[in-house]
Amino acid sequence: MVFRFVHTADIHLDSPLKSLALRDPALSARVGTATREAFRGIIDLCLREAVDALLIAGDLYDGAQTSMKTAQFLLAEFARLDAAGIASFVIRGNHDAASKITRELVLPAAVTVFGSKATHRVIERGAMRVAIHGISFAQPVAPDSLLPRFAAPVAGAVNIGLMHSSLGGAIGHDPYAPCSLADLQATGFAYWALGHIHRRSVHAGAVTVVMPGMPQGRDIGEAGPKSVTLATIAEDGQVTTEERPSALVQFERVVVDAAGCGDWPGLVGRLKRALRGARRDHAGIDLIVRPLITGAEALDWQVRRDADKLLAEAEAEAAAIGTVWIDKIEVDRGSGAASIPAGAMAELAGLVEQRSMSPAALQDAGAAMEALVKALPPLLRDRFGDGDAGRDLALRVLMAEGATDVLARLAGAD
Repeated sequence: MVFRFVHTADIHLDSPLKSLALRDPALSARVGTATREAFRGIIDLCLREAVDALLIAGDLYDGAQTSMKTAQFLLAEFARLDAAGIASFVIRGNHDAASKITRELVLPAAVTVFGSKATHRVIERGAMRVAIHGISFAQPVAPDSLLPRFAAPVAGAVNIGLMHSSLGGAIGHDPYAPCSLADLQATGFAYWALGHIHRRSVHAGAVTVVMPGMPQGRDIGEAGPKSVTLATIAEDGQVTTEERPSALVQFERVVVDAAGCGDWPGLVGRLKRALRGARRDHAGIDLIVRPLITGAEALDWQVRRDADKLLAEAEAEAAAIGTVWIDKIEVDRGSGAASIPAGAMAELAGLVEQRSMSPAALQDAGAAMEALVKALPPLLRDRFGDGDAGRDLALRVLMAEGATDVLARLAGAD
């Protein structure tokens, strides 16, 4: 006898998608329903594999959502599992704790939503007993570990824990219910079903600890393949896991190496080849691509001046390929200096650099940047540097980049 389940987390159902690619109405319609379609695909996987349970380790919703369409969709999908005799176990993460739907939605009897006090439920599968433990966030913040609140493993049962946790921390994620991998491995559970970090990780051993990542990315910051975990636990507690793809749309950064490229047609050709390579390497899934141009120092001025033309070339090629969209184009300025046109432009560049880095100019620009930072949401304010030294460096970089962009456009005026 074995116990099989699908483990997912961080679905952020019907959350607003932030990609700049949503300027395309057709893409907006496609991506706008991606989280919902990914969740439907997870339910399909549970039914197709005839699993015993679905485990959702937090952030099923996304913040203060109030849409009853989301609620009705969830009810219908959970009802499909209920009709097939498949149990669902859900904990609330930091986003769920802020959701009105979380408090008001009445789910089918086969769905267990754990409360803010750690509890467990024992289910029987023939001669096999499985104890599923869980705890939900009561508030959108959880600065302390939740692990001490869990009960000891149920004797004579295979024990599975559900927890929303940042573990030891990750870039781009605030600490939520932090704990160490060693702490989890010392619990004696067979499997820890985690959520919160949007990138997949699997830690095998006497205790299997899985962060499944999110099933559907929402912007370029969540690039790469997305998946859920199909897990099998034997009566003796031995665990095997399989990664199953789940995304309907995938975000990808694509590097375009422009080193040694001496003219514009050559750069455009390399961009087109990179896009076709991305389509070939990620067959069978819609792609939203952000090309990154590297090594283009020899064409730096033209790339700056004609960024809109380069974007148009990329969008035309993506449309010709099909099922590929361009988010935006980034240019890695690298460590090499841009070639400055000789003559009057070189003199002007020197004057602009001198003026833009003068104390008066930096003071005026600093005041403008400070006003902008104060108007931003707290989570975005560190994009302009951390502390006085970080802010000063960010300001100087922005001033230099802006001055060079202006000069590039002037250089093309001839």
